[in-house]
Amino acid sequence: MRERAVLIVGYDEAELIDIACVSSSFDIANRIGADPPYRIMLATPGGHNITCDSGLRLHAQETLERFNAPLDTLVVSGGLGHARAAANPHVTGHVRRLAALARRVASVCTGATVLAEAGLLANRRATSHWMYAEQLARSYPDVAVDPEPIYIRDGNVSTSGGVTSALDLTLAFIEEDHGMALARGVALGVVAYLQRPGTQAQLSMFLARCSTDDLVVRRARNHIASHLADDLSTAALARLAGVSERQLSRLFLAHAHATPAQYVRRARTEAAAHLLTSTALALSAVARRCGFGSTESLRQAFLAHYSVPPSRFRAERRSAASPPGDVVARDGVGQRPVRL
Repeated sequence: MRERAVLIVGYDEAELIDIACVSSSFDIANRIGADPPYRIMLATPGGHNITCDSGLRLHAQETLERFNAPLDTLVVSGGLGHARAAANPHVTGHVRRLAALARRVASVCTGATVLAEAGLLANRRATSHWMYAEQLARSYPDVAVDPEPIYIRDGNVSTSGGVTSALDLTLAFIEEDHGMALARGVALGVVAYLQRPGTQAQLSMFLARCSTDDLVVRRARNHIASHLADDLSTAALARLAGVSERQLSRLFLAHAHATPAQYVRRARTEAAAHLLTSTALALSAVARRCGFGSTESLRQAFLAHYSVPPSRFRAERRSAASPPGDVVARDGVGQRPVRL
């Protein structure tokens, strides 16, 4: 094989990061020794330049309707224009045609809508940006939509969550094609902290979705985050907040989209995940610090949340984050070798 042809499908109001994460990652793989190399192309309807949703314009290398060459990877980008692209039977028809020519098919973010409309996600598990996952599930009931993972691979069709998850999916493709060392080299080249597996959740509960102006919930959440090893039963939290257990449960469901017990369990699990990847603490110490009664309780929480036991979770993250040591890249002008 002389090269691996990668065709990225764009359209007006596509998200620039969705396109650039994929194209830049494959390009860096080429610079540090991908063999066979990737040939990266942007295809658009009519071969026209497109205006991304940021207002920047991109020049297309290929015409969506005319491309008919051997194809390794087809990637449909997401963006604010995904609904119009999916509603255009001309676009979805050619995406469906090209998918039949490709070894693997993928979407980034809301590009999953285009794949679904083209019939490529029927009876498959898929994900999308968490903000649009519910809409995708309503519109395409034959698709098993899971908003949690950063990407899902079902057969030869992959879907990824919001924007930067495109990097994680592309790194997985590069590892599949050329091995772990080259994928790590690309991750270092883009200064990624680590390569995240597809099972990692799109959102940490400590970020945005549970933010609320409700004082009772905010106080309870702050207490949970700083007292993980304490008694965090619903009764104890209700006493702290000065409300009944029933009222606390109602407020948590309304503002945190979880019961107090569910919220505490997830907080402890995410905190344990951080300790596993950032310290050398034994599993028993991690369980104790995060409020789990035993290593078995910690194990059950990880299986439920990450689909892997904590020991494997630690091994996978450390393996992905460790320097490869045997990958050589080139500096910015492509001249001087740089040890990665």
